[in-house]
Formats: sequence, C-alpha cells, structure tokens
Amino acid sequence: MGNQPSTPIQTCLSTAVGGEGSLVAFSNEPLYRAKDVNRYNLNVPVAPVAITYPKTVDQVSEIVKCAADGGYKVQARGGGHSYANHALGGGDNNTIVVDMKNFQHFSYDPETQRAKIGAGHQLGDVTDKLHKAGGRAMSHGTCPQVGLSGHATIGGLGPTSRLWGSALDHVEEVQVVLANSSVVTASWAENPDLFFAIKGAGASFGVVTEFTVRTQPEPGEAVQYQYTFNFGDTSSRAELYKAWQKFISDPELPREMASQIILGERSVTVFGTYFGSKKDFEALQIETAFPSSQSRNITVLNDWLGVVAAWAHQSAIDLAGDIPAHFYAKSMPFRQKNLPSGELIDKIFHYLDNTPKGTPLWFIICDLEGGKINDIPVDKTAYSHRDTLYWMQSYAINLLGPVSETTYKFLNGLNDLIAEGLSEPNPGAYPGYVDPQLSKPQEAYWGENLPRLKQIKAKYDPQDVFHNPQSVPLPDDQAA
Repeated sequence: MGNQPSTPIQTCLSTAVGGEGSLVAFSNEPLYRAKDVNRYNLNVPVAPVAITYPKTVDQVSEIVKCAADGGYKVQARGGGHSYANHALGGGDNNTIVVDMKNFQHFSYDPETQRAKIGAGHQLGDVTDKLHKAGGRAMSHGTCPQVGLSGHATIGGLGPTSRLWGSALDHVEEVQVVLANSSVVTASWAENPDLFFAIKGAGASFGVVTEFTVRTQPEPGEAVQYQYTFNFGDTSSRAELYKAWQKFISDPELPREMASQIILGERSVTVFGTYFGSKKDFEALQIETAFPSSQSRNITVLNDWLGVVAAWAHQSAIDLAGDIPAHFYAKSMPFRQKNLPSGELIDKIFHYLDNTPKGTPLWFIICDLEGGKINDIPVDKTAYSHRDTLYWMQSYAINLLGPVSETTYKFLNGLNDLIAEGLSEPNPGAYPGYVDPQLSKPQEAYWGENLPRLKQIKAKYDPQDVFHNPQSVPLPDDQAA
C-alpha cells in the first residue's frame, strides 16, 4: 500500500483504480524509481508523475480522464523496452503511465482463426498461448520480454515477416481508450482513420487494451543456420558483407528465407531461419554465396517453440535481453533501388576499424525484410517503410556508466557516412528503435504518412494528451 494521496491528481488516480493502493504508485513513495519506473535505457532520465496498473478498461478510461482534466500527458507501457524510455514519458516530467501488465485475457476462435489478446501480453506469452490454442502463430520480434502493446502498434518486425507481414499487419481490430476517455473499437469497418493511425503510431492516439489478430498455422520443419567468420583484415569482412547483400537482394530469394548479418569487433556472423525442409534449404546453396566460414552450425527444428526459443537466445546475446543498461542505438533502412555500393561498403568497414568507439560493447545487425511487408501499400497503415529491403541497426552499450560523446559520435558518424555515400537520399528510421538524437524524428518514422497522421491527431487528441518527445504532433495551426 502506497502513501495516502495528498494532491488532486493523486486523489483522482487513486479513485480511478477503486482505491486499491497496489494499482497506483506515486513519485514520493519509497522504491518508486527502482520498482515502478524501472527504466530500460539508463542513459535517458525520466520522472513520470505516477505509474498506474489498471485491471479494467473502465479504470484505464478514468485514469486518462484524470490526466486530461489535470493537464497531464499519458503513455501506455507494455514491456517497457522503448530505447528512449518513451513509455515513461521520455524525459517529460508531466506524464502518467498506464502499465498494461494486468490485461492478460486471451481467447481464440477456431472458425475465424482470430485471437483476442489483452494488451499486457509479452511476446513470449503470445507465442505460448497461440501454440496451445491449436498450433497457431503470428509475426513478431525475437525478444520474448517485449510487450505486444507497443510492438503491434509500431511495426513489429520478425523472422516470419517476409512470409506473413509485420505484427501490426496481423491486427484486425483494437479496443482503444481515447483522449476524451471514451472506449471505442477501431478496424477497417469502424473508425478506419483511427485504425490506420494505431497501426504504426499507436502511442500518439490512445491506450489500446485489446488486439484482435489474424493467425497462421505454425510452420512445420525449419532450418536454423549460423555461419561465423573471424577475418582479421578489413577487406575480407567488407567482401563478406557485399556477398550477403547480393544474396539477400536477389528478387528470386524465397520468402521462406530469413537472414541477418551481425557485425562486431573483427567478427561477422550470418544468422537466420529457413522455413522449410533441410533438403529445400540445401538446394539454395547458401554456402556458395559466402567465403569459407570458420564456424558453421545448421540445426533442423520440427518444434515451433524450439524455433522461437532459438531466436530468443540470439536476441539475448545481441542486446542483453531484458537487462536495463546505458546504451544508444540507431537505425537506417535500405531499399532495393538504393543499396550501398561496393565502394561505400569498403568505406563503412574502414570506418568501423579505424574510428574510436568509446566502448568495447558495440555491434551492428542488418536484418532482411521485404516479402509480404512490401506487398502492402505505404498509405495503407501509418507504418511507412514498406519498400525497405533490410534494416541496419547499430548499438553501443556502456556497462560502467553513461554513453560517452565518443560513442554518440561513432554511431552518428557511421549513419552520416552511409547517408552521404548512397546514390539517393535515404531518409527514415524504424519507429520501434527510437533515437532521441534524430533532428526530424517524426519525418523519419512516418515519412509521407505524417501529414495524414497530424490530421487524425487533431480529430482524436486535440489537446495532445498522448504525448512523448517524438510522438505525432498536432498540425501547426492547431498545436495545443
């Protein structure tokens, strides 16, 4: 039980959750920052006014009303993995957080093959419950602790996205609490403009409490492959990257093939999954695409949960899984018509080998997308990066304290080098990998969909209640 409420907003929020002390925490309570705030990126300070843990949609509605009436901002928190702590306000000291962890309801309709999933689920739980519902699945990322709440309203890319689309492409309907505290349904048949916005920019428009998603049969046999290269010289690693890019940019590459290349200090790993038989995998002759590797691991998996567990293991290796840390990350999309040239790739690897990094813990993941994601028109959903062939995600972690200016300069310099070397401007950043140092983040995240999103924002949230430092703004002539 927390302290007795002493301010108008504390009284209002306590009433909103029925006076149940465990469902709201205030900044003047012991252990508030460690237990309730629990920021993911230790490099980004945050000071939310309160963290709420509603159990019902009505309680969410009352919390939003308290915030709107009192002039506070609201952000929902699922898994809490925002790279800039946006689920906690992202540095805004005027935010009330709606933590969704109590929304764990789940049901599956075998006739429609749709599932209703409470917004408090983490991806690992989604996998398990869909599996138990009859061997069903949906696209999502590889870290099991990531929350569905943010993942399916930002993008939600993962190894099956080439086959099935992103996580948000599975969403057929949502229940959402709006800024005026009303509870509405959004789908292509009902409030379609709101639905468009939720599918890629959800944090700016409301608190989603439930997702209705289409599901797929679980894949049968799958092949997990990993090739590790430890070339000491710059040119050999650059040539390997060129070979990987050539391999994944083949228009005939099957959608069953997921692939990523991971760059570290003097090492390169090619990792991925082929959704099919080992015979079909071997027919692709993937090994002929690359120089001889020092380490090769091919695993045939007939168990879907085993496939997902392998992804989770790799995710934990890449970014320490669910452990908070001081880190900085950037992202950049590459399109089929505007890929790095061989000359630019040589410059990239020269930069990586000769630039101070400020930390030994850095890595770059290039993740193949395309396929089904590209089939959907850019103006169909708020998620705008439909023509991306692969994403480059660069990370640097400091276990000893704040990220240094040297590290910021290293990652920003890498992106600047690439942007300057491409044949065409290559704007864009993945909205799921928020970057607090972007100069025009909204344009980078939502591209040509941003003007439409601003108009929808003015309609559903004219006072900008659902706000973080990089959320969709109101139109210039209607700014609150």
